[in-house]
Amino acid sequence: MRFMIIVKGTADTEAGVMPGPEVFEAMGRFNQQLIDAGVLLSADGLHPTKEGARVTKNGGKLAVVDGPFAEAKELIAGFWIISAKDKEEALTWVKRIPFDEGETIELRRVFEAADFAEVLSPEQIEKEEKLRADNERRMAAR
Repeated sequence: MRFMIIVKGTADTEAGVMPGPEVFEAMGRFNQQLIDAGVLLSADGLHPTKEGARVTKNGGKLAVVDGPFAEAKELIAGFWIISAKDKEEALTWVKRIPFDEGETIELRRVFEAADFAEVLSPEQIEKEEKLRADNERRMAAR
């Protein structure tokens, strides 16, 4: 199973305040633990929303609204995507994240093609899984 660990935004992340060197070092050690355990699939921080945009489709038309966006606590500052056997294993990793007091982390399971067995045929699931595997091979070859 894949899980996304979502780092919620704060006033500092929205202001573009970079963490201190000690936080970068602690994160580097944590990321290395994920790599050594073979569970890290992806990890990145995100620039503040003032550099982003939201796109909404309404009535067949697209509306683009440039950032920044309100409610920093509802925004995403970064993420990891990990592979874990279940939610409990994923939570053991979340509990090891070296974050400051008051920061919020959200854990969400990522959908797999097999999760759509109620609406997709076995052939469609197989096609989706092959598409993902082909893409992963292409990305690894870059």
